[in-house]
Amino acid sequence: MVDFPQDDSENKFNSFSEFYLFYLSEHQNRISRRLHFSGTLLVMVLLVLSALFQMPWLLVMLPVVGYGFAWVGHFVFEKNRPATFRHPFYSLMGDFVMFKEMLTGKITF
Repeated sequence: MVDFPQDDSENKFNSFSEFYLFYLSEHQNRISRRLHFSGTLLVMVLLVLSALFQMPWLLVMLPVVGYGFAWVGHFVFEKNRPATFRHPFYSLMGDFVMFKEMLTGKITF
């Protein structure tokens, strides 16, 4: 069993690896993870559609879709504050790493 840090208020993460353990502790609810996965997948679909059909206005939807799904997961199912508020870049990286790990079966979908 992995020992997750429970609160990052005192933690200064020295690397993404350190942060990712905390990130995973904030995403223990299966429905929340599924919402994150769905939002990340839709962000990638919007990026591809925007490029393929030369529709740059679709890019405006990226934060709405990406954050919308994730924040519902946090506020409704996890009952915690999204790490994006405190660690925006590490959090974005964590989203894509968790997406990959869910896609490959390392994390339960």
